[in-house]
Amino acid sequence: MKTILIQIKDPRVYKLLQDLEELNILEIVKQKEFEKLSEKYAGKLSSDVADEMQEYVKKNREEC
Repeated sequence: MKTILIQIKDPRVYKLLQDLEELNILEIVKQKEFEKLSEKYAGKLSSDVADEMQEYVKKNREEC
C-alpha cells in the first residue's frame, strides 16, 4: 500500500474521496499542516557547524 499526498482543488472531490473510502478502496489519512524545514530544524546545529556548512555551500557555488 502506498501513501500519497494530493491537493484538492474542488470541494466536490472530497465527497468523492469519502465515497471511495466507504467502498474500502482508499483511506483518508488526516495530516497536519506542513512545517517549514527552517522552523523544524531551527537550533538543531551548533552555530560553529552551521557556519562551516554555510561556508562549504558558498565555496561550492563559486566553483560552478
